[in-house]
Amino acid sequence: MDAAIHALSGYLRIPAISCDPERAGDVRALAARVRADLEALGLDRARVIELPGALPIVAAEWLKKPGKPTLLIYGHMDLQPVKGEAWDSPPHEPTVRNGRLYARGAADDMGGWVSHLFALKAWLDVAGDLPCNIKLILESEEEIGSPNLERYMDEVPDVFASDAMVLTDCENPSTEIPGLTTSLRGILEATVTVSALTADIHSGLWGGMVPDVSTGLMTVIARLVDDDGRLKTPRMDVPESWQGPAWDVPLTTDVIRAGAHLAHGIEPLPCRGHPPAEHLWRQPAVTVLTTTLPTAERKKNALRQSASAILSVRVAPGQSDDAIKAAITSTLTTCPPGGAHVEVSWSAGESGAWLYTPSGPAFDAADRAYVRAWGRPLLQVGVGGSIPFVALFGRRFGDLPLILNGVIDPLTTAHGPNESLDLGVFAKAILANVYFYAEIAEVPLG
Repeated sequence: MDAAIHALSGYLRIPAISCDPERAGDVRALAARVRADLEALGLDRARVIELPGALPIVAAEWLKKPGKPTLLIYGHMDLQPVKGEAWDSPPHEPTVRNGRLYARGAADDMGGWVSHLFALKAWLDVAGDLPCNIKLILESEEEIGSPNLERYMDEVPDVFASDAMVLTDCENPSTEIPGLTTSLRGILEATVTVSALTADIHSGLWGGMVPDVSTGLMTVIARLVDDDGRLKTPRMDVPESWQGPAWDVPLTTDVIRAGAHLAHGIEPLPCRGHPPAEHLWRQPAVTVLTTTLPTAERKKNALRQSASAILSVRVAPGQSDDAIKAAITSTLTTCPPGGAHVEVSWSAGESGAWLYTPSGPAFDAADRAYVRAWGRPLLQVGVGGSIPFVALFGRRFGDLPLILNGVIDPLTTAHGPNESLDLGVFAKAILANVYFYAEIAEVPLG
């Protein structure tokens, strides 16, 4: 574990922030370092691959077991930015406190794929080889939506050719319960604009006789949610077959309060007879991302000619993009306040909502490995967020077993200040990987 934490910390000190062009050199420096480490580990064809206009991927393989399955391991090296966040320790200087390693990317996703590096190292150090064939791919653009990952799939298909895939960027319901992600909410963006005037006008002279587009914008957005603040329509009918596992997830009030950083005196939204997991994973949601409402420095006594907001809409797995667009557009535009004009435009592309039914010997093998390492099998869970690469893998390789796991837990605070990795989870992840390679080696795949 000391060696694993040391290696992980070395990677975390490199600010490989993919959304910042000024950090592209750091991304490439990390890729070069990881490539060298994979070669030193004993993997073959360790290489950095880069397409024009894209940040690189790192690929390596070990294919010395003819007749055995080939397992692809995917992870990502890039990080979210930390600008404007208040950290208790420097975000790019890994720090251990109370059994957790604090650093940007510690669990999302450095810890995920590093857990595989040390599982591979264990096999190679002790047995001298691996029980199955392995391919490894590490992406550098996941945190900006994997815009070029499909290009890599097209340009270097041999890197991805495999019998089963482990995608290491997901979460566990708790530090004691391992999770197998089987659903994701998708994401769409809508721009709603309320307009009524051809210019800003004096609010004292005309207020009370013409529409106020600012209050009109707030009014139509408020129509979307119920008294609890949840999106009213369209809701999803969640099948009974899923409701059992949802009740098993320990999303207690204390877990929600800590994981979501609720302020003192604020309680989670009432569950209304449904498990918290259903609200977080299997129902749609809406968030206001930004508005054109005046900021303090633009204050003036005026009625504005127009006001806009960008809404983030989380689409539930199994839900139609077109249906949720139609329902939200109708709610926003029907009976506009004061007779103002209300227009709604939607982002291009699909939401990427994803729903998967895991079955077959590869998942049985994963369960056996996790029972040995964690003391219990994987619990099927969802993720409330959207992970574009998952939808892409599902579309391109949906006929293969896709095992989505990781080292995130409810207290990780991925993408936020003081992101951390529970070191107990990290240790169990390494051990589960060690056992899983042996289990998957005996599965008839391909």
